[in-house]
Amino acid sequence: MAKVIKPKKKFTLKNTDKNTFKMWYEVLSLGRMIDNRAPNYLKQAIGWSYHAPYAGHDAIQLAIGQAFSLGDDHLFPYYRDMMTALSAGLSAEEIILNGISKGTDLASGGRHMSNHFAKPEWNIHNVSSCTGNHVLHAVGVARAMKRYEHQGVAISSQGESSVSEGYCYEAINGASNEKLPVIFVFQDNGYGISVPKEDQTANEFVADNFTGFLNLHIIHCDGKDVLDSMNAMATAREIALEKGEPVIVHAKCVRIHSHSNSDKHELYRDEKERADALKQDPLEAYKKFLIKNNLFSAKELEEIDAQKKDEMLEAHKAAMKAPNPDPESIYDFVIPEPYTPSAYPDGVHTQEGEEIKFIDALNGTLKEQFRENPNTFIWGQDMANKDKGGIFNVSKGMQQEFGKERVFNGPIAEDYILGTANGFSRFRDDIRVVVEGAEFADYFWPAMEQYIECSHDYWRSNGAFAPNILIRLASGGYIGGGLYHSQNLEGNLLGIPGVRIVCPSFADDAAGLIRTAMKSKGPTLFLEPKSLYNAKQAMAHVPDDFEVPFGKARVRKEGSDLTIVTYGNTVHHCLEAAGKLQEEGMSVEVLDLRSLSPIDEDSIIESISKTNRCLVVHEDKVFGGMGGEIVALINEKGFELLDAPVKRVGSTFTPVGFNRILEKAILPNTDKILSAMRDMLKY
Repeated sequence: MAKVIKPKKKFTLKNTDKNTFKMWYEVLSLGRMIDNRAPNYLKQAIGWSYHAPYAGHDAIQLAIGQAFSLGDDHLFPYYRDMMTALSAGLSAEEIILNGISKGTDLASGGRHMSNHFAKPEWNIHNVSSCTGNHVLHAVGVARAMKRYEHQGVAISSQGESSVSEGYCYEAINGASNEKLPVIFVFQDNGYGISVPKEDQTANEFVADNFTGFLNLHIIHCDGKDVLDSMNAMATAREIALEKGEPVIVHAKCVRIHSHSNSDKHELYRDEKERADALKQDPLEAYKKFLIKNNLFSAKELEEIDAQKKDEMLEAHKAAMKAPNPDPESIYDFVIPEPYTPSAYPDGVHTQEGEEIKFIDALNGTLKEQFRENPNTFIWGQDMANKDKGGIFNVSKGMQQEFGKERVFNGPIAEDYILGTANGFSRFRDDIRVVVEGAEFADYFWPAMEQYIECSHDYWRSNGAFAPNILIRLASGGYIGGGLYHSQNLEGNLLGIPGVRIVCPSFADDAAGLIRTAMKSKGPTLFLEPKSLYNAKQAMAHVPDDFEVPFGKARVRKEGSDLTIVTYGNTVHHCLEAAGKLQEEGMSVEVLDLRSLSPIDEDSIIESISKTNRCLVVHEDKVFGGMGGEIVALINEKGFELLDAPVKRVGSTFTPVGFNRILEKAILPNTDKILSAMRDMLKY
């Protein structure tokens, strides 16, 4: 069972010096002035078009920022955490730069919504608008802290309603199971926009939903009271550091204003409730506390307010002079520049030797990269238990060689697997994380929100952070797997910028691409056609140092009459069909893309310039598939080279069925491709 802890009296009237009380008031005063001024920027069409006022959360946010230890901790604030950011050390100018989306905004250079405060160089992280999903990143960082024996904590802050999200439960479950030094702060103001708390959970306090979790500590505090909040956060950090276990701090707050500037709380809160909220103002309560206890007079506090107003106005002037984002910069930081192979610049080798299976090429290259870089890690479902290494044994033997610290199972929670990889990779730039994103690619959908996070982290942070993650997925059909075991994802994912997507069809390319991906920064999605793992036709000789650059296609068969553009499983069907046509006197060139994003446009156009005809073949559905993009590319850049319209062959616009008769009717095969080739050559 979780332990419900009372905060230690680290801060009291007697043992806290006057200068500390003054410093707290200075931060509170300045923050409230900025919070109150923020809507004016929108009214004047300057910016701050999204503003979620924090008034009513002042005390707990002050305490979060004061508990944050620069150089030791990682902080993940949410969109209402302006006071948290200010208390943690951001200046008034830095806060306003974010609010009005200037090019010099530390969080994102104006790329992300206003009110998402960050300072990446301090490990105050730029988090998403998807409320609460940064808890997974905080848990990932905490895992890295534990692995590297780092003395620090990860602090995640959110509203109580976002705890309803499934990934929050995954994060807290994982943190308690792994015993990780992470603090989850729930700022409870009773509302999720207009949705009252009783519509979110049966418990009055959402922290009570976790009382059955082992290795977890729960602290309740008054988030409107400065001393109570300070003691709660100080105690939480002490527990997380000393015990290496997670802590929930549930802070009871009040929301004085509307949820944001796009919300009208008058529509769902009556006048009495709004007036009661205003009476609970933490800033006014702290003023009264200071005056009542003769720490400061009302006049002295007014003098501080005047000084802070001047500071805010100076910050405003400086921020207004700052440059706006450059529209030409939109293409910057979409994805980091990848590692560039030098020995095999075109990703082609001519060496001969013993051929190995596709699965053995993956396994061997993973092990080789783990030996080369001690900061590589791999985790996923069902992949590190005794002699088993993943559902298909791709990681077989890795835990035995590299230990449970680097090779381990994740829970059956795809969000958690990928989200913690994102967080883990934030700890050090030389870390490389490989995840088996799901046992089958079809099960990857629960992790899609985290996939989206990985895709735009680099762009959203203006180049400050990119998750160095290789996402491996066993993809495709031809195994009689049916639903959730035989589908293809690439057609759905190719429209999301910021992730490289590759799909090899031979053992050598599998090894070369995984080596390049593990040496590169930024995320890569590695689609592994599972029917090829042990297939004889996918075997190849694999040079020990073979590397394949991203965006380089490979001509698998030279030809002059027709170009086939393909990848993955269908490469082998195309080669078989091309071989049959060769016997009939027709010459077909088979171009294996290998890399879908980026795509090798030059090789496609070069091949068509020789053959003047093109057939695009892939396993995924024709409608909405990769082939449509290739056809559009050819029409734009190679239309005048064509002697016939470009055609496509792929799956039917249906799911892939289980019965082999249904699967055969749905998926492309050699006969279907051969028929399409003949039609193209007759045109």
